[in-house]
Amino acid sequence: MAEEKLKILYLMKLLQEETDPAHPLNAGQLCEGMMSRFGLSYERKTIYKDMERLKSYGVKIGQKKGSSFGYFIEEREFSLPELKLLVDAVQSSKFITKEKSEELIRKLENQTSHENAKRLQRQVFIYNRIKAGNDSIYVNVDAIHEAIQKNCQISFKYCEWTVEKELIQRKNGAEYVVSPWALSWNDENYYLVGFENRIKHYRVDKMQDIKLLADPRLGKEQFVDFDLAAYAKKTFGMYGGRDQKLVLEGEKKLAGVIIDRFGTDVIMIPHGKDRFHVMVTVSISPQFFGWLAGLGGKVRISSPEDVCEEYKAYLKKIIDTAVS
Repeated sequence: MAEEKLKILYLMKLLQEETDPAHPLNAGQLCEGMMSRFGLSYERKTIYKDMERLKSYGVKIGQKKGSSFGYFIEEREFSLPELKLLVDAVQSSKFITKEKSEELIRKLENQTSHENAKRLQRQVFIYNRIKAGNDSIYVNVDAIHEAIQKNCQISFKYCEWTVEKELIQRKNGAEYVVSPWALSWNDENYYLVGFENRIKHYRVDKMQDIKLLADPRLGKEQFVDFDLAAYAKKTFGMYGGRDQKLVLEGEKKLAGVIIDRFGTDVIMIPHGKDRFHVMVTVSISPQFFGWLAGLGGKVRISSPEDVCEEYKAYLKKIIDTAVS
C-alpha cells in the first residue's frame, strides 16, 4: 500500500529527470521507465490519472501531439539559459575551489533533465582557471551572515601572502574587531564591508578565526543610505583611499570603458569633435592611477589640479624606480 502511495512521486521524479520539450515520453515509455528505473509497475490508465493529479498539484506538464506524442516538464525553477549563466558564475569565481565548483555544478545539473544536463557539462572548463585552494571562505561567509543577522560585531585575524606563498597573519596575529554590514563580490573576490572607526573592507578569504562578539554593531548611521554598488564603482580593486570628485577628459571611442567602470548613470558631455568630459567620484589610490595609466593617455584628469599633480608624481615615481 505504501508503495502505491509513492508511485506518483516516482513518476514526478522520472518526468523531471528524463523529459523536457525536446524529449517527451508517452504513457508506454513512462510505464517502461517506471519499471526499469524504480521497479514499479504502472498501467497506462493510471499514468493518465496521475498526470492530471500532478497538474492539479501545480506541476507544469506539457503534452506533445502527433507522431512524437508524449508528456514533459514544461516549466522548471530554472531555464537552461539561467543554468548556463549560473554555471559560468561558478566557473569564473576564484574564491570557489575546484572541488566545490564541481559539487555546485552537479547540483545545478539536477535542476534540469539528464539531456539538458549533458549540454551544461559540455560548457564546463574549470580546470585551467585560477581557483582558491581551501574551503574556509564558506565558513567565513556563513559566520559573517550570522553576525549581520544577529547585529553583532566580529573579531578575526587578517592575513597576507608572502613570496614563499604562505598566508601569514598581519600585526603578529592581533585581532581585528569590526562591525559587519555587507558582503560584496568584486573583482572575483568576496569582501566584507564593515565599520571600524570608518567604513572599511576586507578580503573574506584572508580572514581567519572569525568569532561573533556580544557587542552590538557600530556605524549604523554610516550605512543608512549606503550604496554598495556605488562603493564598489569608486573603489578600484577594493583598495581604499580618499573620495574625490574628478572631471575626466577622454576620447569618444573610450566611452564604453567609462560606462563599464562607472555605470550608465554618468553624464558624458561632448568636448570638441572627438572627446568628452565626465564627472565621477573615485577613491584616490595607486590602483585608480594604475587603471588610468593603462588607458595610455587616452583618458586624463582634467580637474582638480591637486589630483593632476598627484597623478604626475605617481607616474614620475614609477619611471624613476622602473628605469635604471
